[in-house]
Formats: sequence, C-alpha cells, structure tokens
Amino acid sequence: MRRESYHAALLRPGSLAYNAAVRYLFISDLHLDASAPAAVAAFIDFTRGAARTADALYILGDLFEVWIGDDDADPTRDRVCAALRELTAAGIAVFVMQGNRDFLYGDRFEARTGCNLLPDPVVAHLGSERVLLTHGDLLCTGDTAYQELRTTVRDPRFRERVLALPLEARQWIAETARSGSKAHTRTTTANIMDVTPAAVEAAFRASGCLRMIHGHTHRPATHLHTVDSAKAERWVLAAWDAEGSALEVSEHGWRTVPANRAVAPSET
Repeated sequence: MRRESYHAALLRPGSLAYNAAVRYLFISDLHLDASAPAAVAAFIDFTRGAARTADALYILGDLFEVWIGDDDADPTRDRVCAALRELTAAGIAVFVMQGNRDFLYGDRFEARTGCNLLPDPVVAHLGSERVLLTHGDLLCTGDTAYQELRTTVRDPRFRERVLALPLEARQWIAETARSGSKAHTRTTTANIMDVTPAAVEAAFRASGCLRMIHGHTHRPATHLHTVDSAKAERWVLAAWDAEGSALEVSEHGWRTVPANRAVAPSET
C-alpha cells in the first residue's frame, strides 16, 4: 500500500490561528498508563497547576500508552480524561493530536475531555509566523516496516473494523501490538527510528514553514536546517517522565520548561 506523502497530508484542511501576545504550551509522548503512576500523577498536577497559566495546551501525540476506543473505561485513562475535562472547563483550550499509540480517538473523546482533535500534520499561525506541528512519526521514513503498518492502521476502514470489535478483543490487540512494537524497537537501529533528513526538508518545503515542532523520537533538541538557502528550525519535544517538560511559546520567545514549574513570563 502506498504511504501518504507529507505533501499530500498537508493538503488536508487544517490551520490554526494564534494570537502572538499570549502563551502556549506544547508537550508530547506522555505514554500515560497504570504502569507509570508517577508520570500520571505529574500530568494531573500539571493540568491543575502550570497548564492553567497558559492560554492553550497542545499535546502532539501519544498522550496515552494505548487508546483502544472512546468507550474504554480504564480507571487510569478515565482519571486523565477527567483532569483534561477540568482543565478545559476552566477555560484553557486543549488540542490533542493522534500519535502512533493512541490513534483511535473519536468524537466521544472530544466530548469526554473538552479537547479538540488535530489533524497530523497541521500548520499553525503564531502571529505572523507559520509553524508546522506534527507527531513526528511521518518523518521517520527510514523505518519502512513501521510506515507500512502506519498506513494500514490509519485507514478509516481498518479503524471501523477494529472499533466494531468487543472491548476485550481490542485490549488483546493493543497488548499484542505493544509487544510487537517493543520487539521492533530492540531489533531496529537507532538511526532508522529517527527522522530522515530528506523527509524533514520535504516537510518544510511542502508546508512553506521555517519552524517545526514534533515529538515521537524521544530525543529532545533544537535542530537547525538549511532548506533552499533559508534557515529553518526544528524543535523536538521530550518524552514525559515523573517530572515532565513543555515547550513554551509566547511573545517572549521559545523555551523548554519543567512542566510543573512552568510559569507565565511575568512571574519569572
């Protein structure tokens, strides 16, 4: 099956308008699950603390270790959803992008949490600047086995078939997929699982952006690129842990901050 190109993906509708005078937080790869209670607690604290000092929060994929459907009543995932509902009810806009672990979100997830689902990729407008937001897995084109799998599981017909299964069957599929993913990670070289420079440059060209934010690789850094003689910048978000971190974007600039010590610029 042919993999969707970044150029084709960017032709889908999806654009976000920002007010440059306010503050936004970006996080990704939290992989929240009952097996990581400290990370779950840190995220809930974040939603009740630092996240409430922002104007909007963007979660760029893999909020959960797995999401098997909007009817999932797992207690840990329910706690996270409740915390998000409290945050959005407090007036904070929250946007969630599907990742490679949690691609079965639907309308009921939005109703349950008050969050808005984002397409991947999407171009955001931060004042006069256009910024490309993506989970990041589309950039890892060297991992052909993963890209073929991604094409299959993102097919709407596949989603319909999976979501029609009983919850217990979906849970079994998720556990099997997690085991397979861990085995794939162990046997695949690190450079193949990272982004491909040619894919990054293609994404910049296709989007017309000179700044990009993504996660997925768990390799936080800021990378400089030259695309058709223009300087471009790529911010890679950190994976969440017992502390967590966020990328803060505001009129005062861009910076990475500890999630539960992130405060508005006027408070620093």
